[in-house]
Amino acid sequence: MTKKKYKIAVFSDLKKSASSTLKSAVSLAQMIDGEIELFYVKKPSEIVDRDNQLSAMRTINAQYSETERRIFKMVDSIAKEHHVNINYRFSFGNVKNELGKYMKVEQPDIVVLGKRKPKLLTIMGDCITDFVLKNYKGVVLLAANSNTIEPNTTLSMGVLLGDEESLNFTFAEDLMLHTQQPLTSFRITTKLNHLLETKAKEAVTTIDYVFDQGDQALQNISNYLVKSNINLLCVRRESASQSTSNLNSEVNKVVDKMNVSLLLTTNSNYSLN
Repeated sequence: MTKKKYKIAVFSDLKKSASSTLKSAVSLAQMIDGEIELFYVKKPSEIVDRDNQLSAMRTINAQYSETERRIFKMVDSIAKEHHVNINYRFSFGNVKNELGKYMKVEQPDIVVLGKRKPKLLTIMGDCITDFVLKNYKGVVLLAANSNTIEPNTTLSMGVLLGDEESLNFTFAEDLMLHTQQPLTSFRITTKLNHLLETKAKEAVTTIDYVFDQGDQALQNISNYLVKSNINLLCVRRESASQSTSNLNSEVNKVVDKMNVSLLLTTNSNYSLN
């Protein structure tokens, strides 16, 4: 039986970090045997002058050609460099509406976004990262622009609040084949005597780092990630709370604090259908 190819959707803004984000998606696709499609949405308000319909049509046509040229140039360069096939499409319209329709129709297995700067608001005052996390329940890769996931290299991966469920997502086994061992697990505890305690588990290839619970816990973990050159941190989306609002709040704290790429995972039993 032919093995399933995972559908990886890259939502891009075509800005400075877009190339880095796409390369991270390529790296992931190579590890798990995935197929990539880049999707870009441009707001009509950025294109047309509503006072002149004929001029607006000409502008839209020109922008369509220019947008396709820009996307093709970036995609073609990365595809040739890494010998992969990258599909792409784009549309003009309301960004959130178009992304929502894409996720509903295409049902990707993984959505890839560029990792935002802390508390950065975009698109009409609301971050697209927040929109995706609220409306898409699958695996999300937030690709950092520094210490990136490079194609054809071995991952250095950590797990936040690690337990067996943290790696219980659909392509975990494929990813582990390309990951340095042992994994590094980060936990937050109220026991002060466990601060920065390191121990090797006999049953699994994991090293635990235990941090004291407090306002600086996530920042301390973030600092350690950078010092240790860990370039991907797994975070289980279901671990924070059963409440959607609380869950999104906890995930957003992690997103804002961590300076590495994040793989926000979901249970392997989850289905988009």
